[in-house]
Amino acid sequence: MIVREIVDGVVLLSHAHVNCYLVEGHDGVTLVDAGLPSMWTTLLGTLRRRGWGPGDVKALVLTHGHFDHVGFASRAHRAWGLPVLIHSGDRRLAAHPYRYTPQRNRFLYPLTHPRSLPLLASMAAAGALGVKGVKAVKALEPGETLPVPGDLTAVHTPGHTDGHCVLHMPERDILLSGDALVTLDPYTGRKGPQIVASAATKDTRRAMGSLEAIADTGATMLLPGHGTPWTGGARAAVELAIQEGEH
Repeated sequence: MIVREIVDGVVLLSHAHVNCYLVEGHDGVTLVDAGLPSMWTTLLGTLRRRGWGPGDVKALVLTHGHFDHVGFASRAHRAWGLPVLIHSGDRRLAAHPYRYTPQRNRFLYPLTHPRSLPLLASMAAAGALGVKGVKAVKALEPGETLPVPGDLTAVHTPGHTDGHCVLHMPERDILLSGDALVTLDPYTGRKGPQIVASAATKDTRRAMGSLEAIADTGATMLLPGHGTPWTGGARAAVELAIQEGEH
């Protein structure tokens, strides 16, 4: 498990190649994505070490509804009464995080990309196969500052899923890019800025089209759902992702 403060008040929690983030504001904490079930204990410890308690966590914002991003969402909602925000296009997916049809078979695809097998195995060992969906969600509104700590603005970036959103923090010059742009693809093992492979993406052409919205944020730092932070700027990351293309 990796716990690292990226910048003041933004903490990365990473396990089994899956990232989620703790964003601190003056009035509490927002969680961005819910990783895998095994990350719950680390979340509690991280909050405690930083002087926060469960009552200080004001919301969980999901970039999208796939199983590796809603891992402890249901538990947080039940235990803390935590509001869970997600784009309306992913409401059903968050409730049923395995019920989606990507462009290519997500079970057979890794067999042709053997570098992905250790990554996917580690995700499974961390609870990726036993995630419970979360039904009690609220719709977030893209283009507006969300009513949560951290001054987060959602930008709709469909393709990976219908309702995928990235989260821009202009005051901190950071973009939480979810799986719209990653620096490690668990389904291929490739590193560097890219969209996620067709084995886990609903519409790769649409995902490529959404990259322009990422570039338009002008953010210097990108914090992805998989892989290490990117500090070379959103436009440069998008250009590299376009060169990498669809898989």
